Order: sequence, then structure tokens, then C-alpha cells
Amino acid sequence: MRSTAPAAYAARRKDCEHGLTWIKPSFLWMMYRCGWGTKEGQETVLAVEISREGFEWALEHACLSHYEHGLHADRAMWKRQLKRAPARVQWDPERDLHLQPLPHRSLQLGLAGEAAHLYADEWITSITDITPLVHTIHAHVQAGDLDAARQLLPRERPYPVNHGILTHLCQ
Repeated sequence: MRSTAPAAYAARRKDCEHGLTWIKPSFLWMMYRCGWGTKEGQETVLAVEISREGFEWALEHACLSHYEHGLHADRAMWKRQLKRAPARVQWDPERDLHLQPLPHRSLQLGLAGEAAHLYADEWITSITDITPLVHTIHAHVQAGDLDAARQLLPRERPYPVNHGILTHLCQ
């Protein structure tokens, strides 16, 4: 794997000027989103590492992307919070090696405004082009060698976080 930091940093900064920038911590969910790096405009897959402090700042300042009765006072209040929040949390079905949905969900963290600029300018610690790894894993999946594919998956584990950071995001 090679670092693509200079070009990637410049591209990330430019992307932050338009819409939301999404952090997708799940490798297989990202493969679902980019079609194993085969979708047009998504042929390069980058692993972007950010600081723990940055990730937790985004969580602390996030709003759920959907209204949740009992968590939000009412829909109008939620809409105001969502509009003001520099980050939003969305939960999407996790994916298996065939990119089929699993019964549990993965966090997606959308960044806008201040959060997107902090992400591009301060939080990123490394950017690595993992496109060759993605293609190798995908080839194993296509060949039916799921054990070989699993062995190459990036290690993912639960993210330990102080519950206080999440109280505004869950009941």
C-alpha cells in the first residue's frame, strides 16, 4: 500500500466545500457503497485514518439523521438540530462479503461545515490507497474463496467510547 497523502489531502479539502463528507468505518459497507471499487467515479478506494479526538468531536456535535420519537422533543426541534449540527449520525445495515445486508447496523458519520473543515485540515492522520487490496479480496469473493477473502479483511472491532458522548444520539 502506498500513501497518497498530498493529492488525497487536496481532494478531501475540495470535497469538503460541497455537501456532506461521510466517514464510513465499516470496510464491507464501504465496499457495498463503491461496488468493490468498480462504480464509476469510485474506482480508487482510500483508507483515511483520523484522530480519535476528531472522531469523538464529531460524535459529540452530531445529530441523528432521522427523527426518533422519545429522543427528540418533536420533529420541528429535530429539524432545527439537524440543520445546525456540523455532523450527523446514520445507521445502515452492515454487509457481508457478498454485500448483502446483515441484521445489525454500521455507523455512518456525515460531516458538514465546521466538522468537514476540521476533518480535512486537522483530523486526518493518514491516507492510504487500498484499491489493490480491495480488488484482491473481491477476486477471492468472486472465486468463492470466502476464507481467503476474510483473512484479508481489515481488522474491525467495537469502538470503545464514553457513553456520555452518545447520550444525545440514543434513548
